[in-house]
Amino acid sequence: MSFSKNSAADLATGATPTELIDQRLAALPDWRGEKLAQIRKLIHEALPDVVEEWKWGKPVWSHNGILCTGEVYKAAVKTTFPKGASLDDPDHLFNSSMEGNVRRAIDFFEGEAIDEAAFKDLIKAAAHANGEAATKKAKK
Repeated sequence: MSFSKNSAADLATGATPTELIDQRLAALPDWRGEKLAQIRKLIHEALPDVVEEWKWGKPVWSHNGILCTGEVYKAAVKTTFPKGASLDDPDHLFNSSMEGNVRRAIDFFEGEAIDEAAFKDLIKAAAHANGEAATKKAKK
């Protein structure tokens, strides 16, 4: 199954973002699909009211703004946090896109365990940061 880079084209099929994410997982019958499914599960455990979206041809999880994306590459599954540089990362999960001033990412590799508690804490921190930004915006 191929996935368009154009989100509008994907959504034009009538599939919901959740269905598109399900399709992406089904199209990845190897460790990458398992890893992305685990990441998705952890995000939902951390924030049961998270919103699943489909943007730029990839899964996106939001809560008062984008928390992270789920990207799949040959050697890694990546979660990119668009405001990651502003988040506390006491467990040093971020290991990619470290040179920027705004975003940060985590590359997950085959056979590598996810520190589930730390990842959920990071998701909650991203949601908290989005909530603070939304509150400031509303006050203006």
